Parts: sequence; structure tokens; C-alpha cells
Amino acid sequence: MTVPPTSHRPKSRVTRRGLIGAAGAVAAGAVITPAVMATTNSDSADADSTDADTTAAEPGTTPEEFPKTRTKAATGETPVEAAFPIAYVGLRWAGTREAAGGGIRLTDADGSQGAWKDLSASGCSDSNGGVLLVSAGQASGYEVKAPNGATDLRSCAIDTKQGPARKVAVPADTTRVRGVAYLTRAAWGADESLRFKPDGSENTPTAYFPFQTLTVHHTATVNADPDPAATMRAIYELHAVTNDWGDIGYHFLIDEAGTIYEGRFSGDDGIPAHDGDGNLVTAFHAAGFNSGNLGIALLGTLTTQGPTEAARAALTRLTRILVRLHGVDPKAQVTYTNPINGTTRDVPEISGHRDWMATECPGQVMYDELATLRDAVAAGR
Repeated sequence: MTVPPTSHRPKSRVTRRGLIGAAGAVAAGAVITPAVMATTNSDSADADSTDADTTAAEPGTTPEEFPKTRTKAATGETPVEAAFPIAYVGLRWAGTREAAGGGIRLTDADGSQGAWKDLSASGCSDSNGGVLLVSAGQASGYEVKAPNGATDLRSCAIDTKQGPARKVAVPADTTRVRGVAYLTRAAWGADESLRFKPDGSENTPTAYFPFQTLTVHHTATVNADPDPAATMRAIYELHAVTNDWGDIGYHFLIDEAGTIYEGRFSGDDGIPAHDGDGNLVTAFHAAGFNSGNLGIALLGTLTTQGPTEAARAALTRLTRILVRLHGVDPKAQVTYTNPINGTTRDVPEISGHRDWMATECPGQVMYDELATLRDAVAAGR
């Protein structure tokens, strides 16, 4: 992907986002440093070069190095080999949300092939297909079988761990939103060039609508993830490029250690996920019901196990401050109205992805915990 012209690159976020976040932090007795958006000069097409042209750290930031994401896209079931260690394989297909009949086998660095593994879940899928991110260790290649009834199978070999280093300006101190600590996009290594088309325009320009509801997801990735920031960058690549959403699909994500990550880019003049007027940036997490619907995803697969205590506590804290921000009842039933086309859906104020469409997300165990989450959020209001 070509790097956008300088005029299209994100500006420093020392704006109303910092002021609003600081006000909330003061109220909570916390210290805040305004979040600063990274400025990079990465180009995933030039996978073997070192990023020499980097931006010096701005005031209040320190330069940190992240590996440049390297990818190789493919279609269909033809075996794929890559010139870099494959950390993840992103899969996307149309025609069915089910993964039954689908499989993947990896090729090790020494050329030996592993056993076929079932695609056991369709992940956090959309309305007409499945999406998965499969951990691949350091595979040199892979082969996939499409799920039964699937069409338009696409895959992508992704390396977010060992690519050439690129420097990013990361906030020097802890960033907080209304007293709750989180990692900015810069701090988990988001490559902002992925949001842009070759002509420098945003792939999916930001749009904002009043908040209506909040939806919980799981990412259907590995549990006990040894490198969640790398997984964040892989989800970003899958959503922004493979899915052609122009950015990561969720507003916030939470790992098993309870670390909260800023998701979709929301501009320069609001708190994370919002503009300066408190409206919610439209993301891609509940097809047909995205505008005004805030998506929080827990990293991992929560079908047969629940979130860790740390992740559960972080989800409760984050949801509580968002409920307070928007002045809604976390235990209410509401009628969501899509501001684009008028489509309505009766859902809980705090819902799970499966409340919107037929999907396993956010996993059966997590879905069963949503009532407890609502109670915990309400108790702390």
C-alpha cells in the first residue's frame, strides 16, 4: 500500500481529546498525558527494506520501534508460501458464516507439513460470511480448504512480529480516558498508512452519529496469547486491508492482562472513539447496525471459557465510564435505529454480537456473562 501524502497523515492529538480526557482524569484523581497519534513512513509493499525515514518524537512522546507488517494475499485453495515467517493467517469468505468443512495446514520452516486443523469457529463474522485470524507460529507456508458452501475464499499471510523496524512516536506517560488507562493506536504500533488508498484519500472516511448502544465481541483468536499487541496489528491488517474496511472494526479491544487498546481512528478532537461533540465514530463490527453502536472486543475465544479476571475487570471499568459518558441505563432494553436507513432492532443497552445476527460471537460463555456485566456496571454508576 502506498504511503499517503504528508497532508493526509494524522496530526498530533493534543487537542480536545487531551482536554476531555484530562478533565475526566482529574475528576478521578488520575494523571493524564494527551494521546499523540503516530506518524510513520511505512510501506508494507517494501517488505525487506528498513524504515530509515521516520518522524522524530513530538513533545510528550518517546520514539519506540515496532516491526513493519508484512503480508502476502492469496485467493482460493492454492498453497501459499511466503518469504517471511508467517505469524498469522487471515481468512475471509462469503456465502456462509459457518466454518464447518473448512481447514488449514501449515508448512514449517523446514518444509514439513503439519496436520490439517479444522476451522472450528467462524469468528466475529459479518452478515454474509466468515472471518478468522489463525495463529501460525513461524510457518513458511499454508494450505486452506474452504468451508462448506463458502465462496470467494481469500487468505493473507501476515507477519507483525519480525519485519523491519519502524519508529513511532508514543505517548511518554500513561494515557487515560475518564481515569481509565488505555494504549493509544501509536502505543500498540498501528501503521496509519493502512487507512489510506494509494491516492492518499481515506479508505473509509470517518463518520459520526449519536451513541445508542454498546456491543461486546470476542476476536476468536488464541487464548493465552503471548503477544497481544502483535495480534492487534494482525487484526488491524485483516480488517483494514483484507476486509477493505479501511481500519480496525472495533472501537476498543481488551487483552487477557486487562490492557485496553484504542481501536478505530476517530479523529483529532474527541476522546477515543468519539469526536469533540461526543458523537461516536462509525466502525465495522455489527453489519447493518454500526452507526451509533460502540463495539468492544475481548481478545481470545470465549466459547468454552470466560474472560480472565483482569479482562473482566477492564471490560467493566471501560463500560462503566462509557455508560456514564452517554448517560444511559446499562440494564435497559432499547430500540436501536440505524440513522442511515431507519432499520430498527430491539436489543439490550449492553448487548452481545449475537443479539444482532446469527453468530457465535462473543462466545457462549461470554454471552452468558453479559447479565453479570450489566449488573456490575449499574452497581458502580
